Amino acid sequence: MSKKVNRRTFVKLTGAAGLVSATEMPSLGGSNTVPQGSSARSGDALRDFPRGFIWGTATASYQIEGAVKEDGRGPSIWDTFSHTPGKVVNNATGDVANDHYHLYKTDVQLMKALGVKAYRFSIAWPRVFPNGDGPPNPKGLDFYNRLVDELLANDIQPFATLYHWDLPQSLQDRFGGWEGRETAKAFADYAGYVTARLTDRVKHIFTINEFGAFIEVGYRWGIHAPGLKLTGLRLNQTRHHAVLGHGLAVQAIRASAKSGTRVGIAENITIPVPVVETPTHVAAAESAMREMNAQYLTVIMEGKYTDYYLKSAGADAPKFTPEELKTISSPLDFVGINVYTPQFVRADASSPVGYAQVPHPKSFPHAPSFWLFIAPDALYWGPRHVAKLWNAKEIYITENGCSASDEPAADGKVYDTDRVTYLRSYLTQLRRATAENVPVRGYFLWSLMDNFEWADGYTNRFGIHYVDYATQKRTPKLSADFYREVIARNAVV
Repeated sequence: MSKKVNRRTFVKLTGAAGLVSATEMPSLGGSNTVPQGSSARSGDALRDFPRGFIWGTATASYQIEGAVKEDGRGPSIWDTFSHTPGKVVNNATGDVANDHYHLYKTDVQLMKALGVKAYRFSIAWPRVFPNGDGPPNPKGLDFYNRLVDELLANDIQPFATLYHWDLPQSLQDRFGGWEGRETAKAFADYAGYVTARLTDRVKHIFTINEFGAFIEVGYRWGIHAPGLKLTGLRLNQTRHHAVLGHGLAVQAIRASAKSGTRVGIAENITIPVPVVETPTHVAAAESAMREMNAQYLTVIMEGKYTDYYLKSAGADAPKFTPEELKTISSPLDFVGINVYTPQFVRADASSPVGYAQVPHPKSFPHAPSFWLFIAPDALYWGPRHVAKLWNAKEIYITENGCSASDEPAADGKVYDTDRVTYLRSYLTQLRRATAENVPVRGYFLWSLMDNFEWADGYTNRFGIHYVDYATQKRTPKLSADFYREVIARNAVV
């Protein structure tokens, strides 16, 4: 098992009589009646999801596309980073990856066979603008036009992410990437260009995927591209430029997109889970949600950095203007959250923020990715916090899944019962959220297929389809059978 820190690493009083049961937790809007799903079975409302719930799957451009030098694509920071010896396990690169650039029609058929009604993919910025700004490359956008048309022809809704970490290398060279405010402006220009040309068919646009991963792991810890180790003001200003880029992109999308386009983000929030569901610990978890996400989702949703964050940063606090905060908090149509693992918290009256983090013990269960602690409660508390704290009316689980030690059996099948157990457990908690009227509208399983897993190379597999990278053959795993049944029944199975 690789010990590389992965892309989601950043996510880190009474007795029994005082416990709050699931049925006693407050409803978050609408009727208290449990919505009925369109399950193939009758009368099993405890497992059903709401009618119209969107089941989807997700991927990211650099992780699957390959074809890094075709049709005018420029280099990205991940091309540079992965070709630097020692940065990725086994010196793997995304040069070929899953060859999705050429095999996309095959992959759409995988989705169709699952029965998914939505697909979240990302657009490679350096395909569209090889230098990040300047002249666009029409051939780059042509690929996404073909992909979108293929999805729609198979009754699958396209959900497009504009930035999933493959920053054009030119912007890194000229401006320090997200260290420079110029990159935020270039991102907005790119966002406006793409959405003007795709939103006649793509009605859901995510600006940026996982601030808390690509900034912290790439610019703070240096384990991902671009491999920097920033501290103090430089780090905080880089964080600020990333959320500013999001806000500028929202404005550019509003100005350029076709009518009916909906805009949001996909953030890997830190999810505080109360150690015990008492009112005191629940309140502590809600406070922790604001503070633990202060640099990213909180400022986006509230238009201000928390007092505690600014005080703690002191002289290293980011420099900003009121107008920038207004831009960062440009209204969103929905909030996407990527959910994998929680941070347990407890109430602590001695703390200035009213809570204390509870470390995971060494014995805590986790996936082969050592950072992925398995705690299904995260898929309840994540959306619940977002709905209660910020009154979000439309939430998507934009990623959820796990790595597993996938090996084909003698019959060629991968019996990933561990992943099936993971998904069933997490979806049960998501069902708990929807039963309490938390407005989760859809779920995107990560991932459609095994792929380039960033600094872990090809050593950790997250897909529900097994990929033989030597032949590019895709084989459904047991988890694909499970997910197909979930979708068909609109219920936990």
